[in-house]
Amino acid sequence: MSKSLLKVNNIEVVYNHVILALRGVTLDVEEGKVVSLLGANGSGKTTTLKACSNLLHAERGAITKGSIEYQDKDISNTDAYNLVKDGVVQVLEGRHCFSHLTVEENIMTGSFIRENSKEAKQDLERVYDHFERIRIRKKSLAGFTSGGEQQMIAMGRALMSRPKLILLDEPSMGLAPQLVEEIFAIVKALNKEGVSFLIAEQNAMVALKYADEGYLIENGRVILKGKAQELLDRPDVKEMYLGIGDEGQTSFRDIKYYHRRKPSFS
Repeated sequence: MSKSLLKVNNIEVVYNHVILALRGVTLDVEEGKVVSLLGANGSGKTTTLKACSNLLHAERGAITKGSIEYQDKDISNTDAYNLVKDGVVQVLEGRHCFSHLTVEENIMTGSFIRENSKEAKQDLERVYDHFERIRIRKKSLAGFTSGGEQQMIAMGRALMSRPKLILLDEPSMGLAPQLVEEIFAIVKALNKEGVSFLIAEQNAMVALKYADEGYLIENGRVILKGKAQELLDRPDVKEMYLGIGDEGQTSFRDIKYYHRRKPSFS
């Protein structure tokens, strides 16, 4: 039986002491699993990830209720630097590459916690083995690379810290479908090497295709959870999150009804 790696226990998050962004979110990431956190823009996905990586303070956010455990240790008050050392790293939405640095220099910034430069060089080769597209661009300035290449740079930078858990925020954003499939195929390959993932994603179809489990979040609350394939097979999830009706056709004929209807918990 798989052991829990990350547990989010009924957390509430408030910004600026006023705005309630998360309302009792609970989720679990087991060792060796890929878990997708699905929802529309503004539903609370990014806030959940930043709560796990302790990056909320930079945006005047705070966990006001509940707790977060990593490897059975409460990390609610552990700073982001020490979380990276412990094996938790986040790939931010928007990639945030250093445009004035080369591709390779960007990737190597992820090794700032490493003391053995020889091992870091070996890990750099591992990154290039997974991301062949950026191997040939390693001397180019990151600011002149494509969106897909920058996503690979950001993920490669995260790998340089030898993480046990990667929090991946909106990896498909702005990418062509072929590149999205390529990114998620790499996620699955890394997962087979022992890296666990919690992925915040709007593209439910591809996220559930490559995940083991999924959570649906709306207005700061988890409204549904289950095995990825089970969620993909549910008619209510298909209609709400994939836009597919009973006959397999896109179902937007009644927009008001579409937005109002929620998946049932039965």
